[in-house]
Amino acid sequence: MTDDRDRGSRDRGSQDRGSRDRGSRDRGSRDRGSRDRGSRDRGSEDRAPSKELPVKRESAPTPPPTISKPALSEDELQKKSNAIIEEYLHINDLKEALQCVTELGCSSLLYVFVRSGVESTLERSTIARQHMGMLLQQLIKAGALPAEQYYKGLEETLEIAEDMAIDIPHIWLYLAELITPVLHEGGIPMGQLFREISKPLVPLGQAGVLLIQILKLLCKEMTPKKVGAMWTEGDLKWSEFLPEGDNVDEFVTEQKMEFTIGEETEEKKDEEKDFLTGEEISKQLERLIQDKANNQRVRDWVEANLDDQLTTSNQFIRALMTSVCQSAIICDTPYRVDAKQIGQRASLLQRYLCDEQKELQALYALQALMVHMEQPANLLRMFFDALYDEDVIKEEAFYKWETSKDPAEQTGKGVALKSVTAFFTWLREAEEESDKE
Repeated sequence: MTDDRDRGSRDRGSQDRGSRDRGSRDRGSRDRGSRDRGSRDRGSEDRAPSKELPVKRESAPTPPPTISKPALSEDELQKKSNAIIEEYLHINDLKEALQCVTELGCSSLLYVFVRSGVESTLERSTIARQHMGMLLQQLIKAGALPAEQYYKGLEETLEIAEDMAIDIPHIWLYLAELITPVLHEGGIPMGQLFREISKPLVPLGQAGVLLIQILKLLCKEMTPKKVGAMWTEGDLKWSEFLPEGDNVDEFVTEQKMEFTIGEETEEKKDEEKDFLTGEEISKQLERLIQDKANNQRVRDWVEANLDDQLTTSNQFIRALMTSVCQSAIICDTPYRVDAKQIGQRASLLQRYLCDEQKELQALYALQALMVHMEQPANLLRMFFDALYDEDVIKEEAFYKWETSKDPAEQTGKGVALKSVTAFFTWLREAEEESDKE
């Protein structure tokens, strides 16, 4: 009988207002959180909540694992760092690597990660060093890697670099390939970076050697004039980095660093723009786009390395269009287009697709990409929609592509046309409605 009454009391407790009032009085006389919870779960027994309380509080210490992570030893952190770096270099998933480093939760020990990244890529390929440098730049940009930790991670290698040059003759170039990406947008300003990395090198007389390599790499990514502006903004002077007594003017002339003192010549610019083949242009554009370089960085590279004749060539237009469109393909089943990516690159494409003929060349490049991918269903239609919506390709160029009989562009044309029949139907209907208005 007692059990029935208790059960009835509990049932009424959840429905009857009087019982809720009684619960309020209990809350007034007991600890507001856990006891009130206990009274609802266990009835009117006062001891029941106290039995529940330790159980509830035992689950509370779940946060300590994240708090205790910084207590990892250097050796443990180095093992984790090496694993993250190896996976990143293997699959080149920047987003995943950023997340993994952030989850280490060791901001005060991240110099270990930097040191591991430098040591593990120093004698690998140029691409590996560039990718490692880019990861460090993105960590700095995201606020996950303090600049002080970055410098500390480099310091040990910089201190012994002169000795390492015996076994690694190109060590200054390799270090430059690792460091240069950090100067990109969101990284570390040139003035601050150069002064910090030079601290262990100035006493050895090697600071100028490293800075020359970094500046030369930058000049391949943007015009010497822009690099010179970065130098000037940092209020940098060669006398800070060269051994006492060295003739600065002679050094600048020998190393062809006139742009750092505002004396760049047009002849030098033209000389540096003649060596890239069509294949190299495609590879460089593809690398920049895949590495998520912003539009300004891509334009800087084009301006620094290609003359006007090349940037208006069909070869360049096709290479740029192919690189952008490849980066916008989402490899699901079926394939999809990331319209947001096209939107982000719209201003870049518009800059170079500046007339109907160039827009037509861009469409030929897209057609060739579809042939290479074996004509995935609806993918070309999705690209046409996105390119039209972002005002990258205009109606006239689409119609010109549709009716083109160019013998060199007929591979895959029939299948491509069938896949975008609905797009052209819509385009004509929209035009007719516009004319009526």
